[in-house]
Amino acid sequence: MSQILRVRQLEALMAVTTNGSVTAAATDLGVSQPAVSRLLSDLEKSLGFQLFDRREGRLVPTQEVRYLLPSVERVLELMRQISDVSQDITQRKAGHIRVACLPGFATSHLPDVVARFLKDRPGVTLTIEPDRPERILEWMIGEQYDFGITDSFNGHPAVESWDIEVRTVCVFPTGSEFENLSEVTPTDLVNSKIIHTRRDSDFFGRLSKAFQSANVELNSHIEVRQFTAACELAVKGVGVSVVSELDAVQYAAHGLSYRPFKPFLPHTLSLVRPILKQPSLVTLEFIEQFRDSLEPFKAE
Repeated sequence: MSQILRVRQLEALMAVTTNGSVTAAATDLGVSQPAVSRLLSDLEKSLGFQLFDRREGRLVPTQEVRYLLPSVERVLELMRQISDVSQDITQRKAGHIRVACLPGFATSHLPDVVARFLKDRPGVTLTIEPDRPERILEWMIGEQYDFGITDSFNGHPAVESWDIEVRTVCVFPTGSEFENLSEVTPTDLVNSKIIHTRRDSDFFGRLSKAFQSANVELNSHIEVRQFTAACELAVKGVGVSVVSELDAVQYAAHGLSYRPFKPFLPHTLSLVRPILKQPSLVTLEFIEQFRDSLEPFKAE
């Protein structure tokens, strides 16, 4: 290899590979066709092998290029990351935040927080990836995401976390007799069908103990993974449930009512991030704003 490769040459290679023509590649890159041709010619000389074959009017990458492409993609992705970080440093209101969260959050509380955060930060983009707590932990350990919203977190040396206890409420269809109560207890639910979280979850274990302490049988009807699913089912009159107030308020205008649940049974929400991955300033601002958004729902 006689010359040092340049990033613009690699971008031209990827653009032609993707589009199959110099004309389309030039449009994507915002340069002239001769400029793209020159970049490819210089790259071909540096690499020492042919880059493309022409077939039926399209430029098709050679076998050598196909072998090289994964490495080129990794280099370009790294350069994009470097660009994002530099923008965070210089502008503070530009950058990209990768957020992993429980599936329910992706459609309930999180969108409102994101909308408020982005209102004054037009240069900020986000990736929101919902999944199971186990998967979110894997992503944090692997430093694949900047911030995570999860539960059932038992700690890990590679992950920093903040535990926040959120109030829980009993949810039921609007018009239910439970609306006459100021709070709902296990005794009030003795004849009700219960929608609840997975039996192996910490929250279900504590809910079961609350019923046992009141000498009331928990009439298990439907088992779900997320509180949002329980709210959806409660709206349809399938049963009642005890869920985080964060989720209940999202359905208040859609036929769902709720009352505080007693005894005290908060839902523990864990906010997590990788310890060794230096967060950008805009990521820290987002985490702080999300924590603030939970204040009205924190258990006393």
